Amino acid sequence: MSNGNQNKPFNDVIAHKQNIEGYPKTGRGKLPLPIKLIGYFLFGGFFLIILVGLVGNILFN
Repeated sequence: MSNGNQNKPFNDVIAHKQNIEGYPKTGRGKLPLPIKLIGYFLFGGFFLIILVGLVGNILFN
C-alpha cells in the first residue's frame, strides 16, 4: 500500500469530512511551555499538600 492510497476517502461521508474539517495535526498533545509549567506546579503542589497532610495526620494524631 502506498502513501497515495492512505488519503483516498472510504466513502462520500469521509470525503466530505476530509474536505470540510481536514485532518488533525500530527503534533497532538503538545502544549506550550507556560501551560506545562502551570500544570506541573498545580499538580505538584496538590500532591505535596496531600503528602504533608497525611504525614501530619500520622505524626499529630
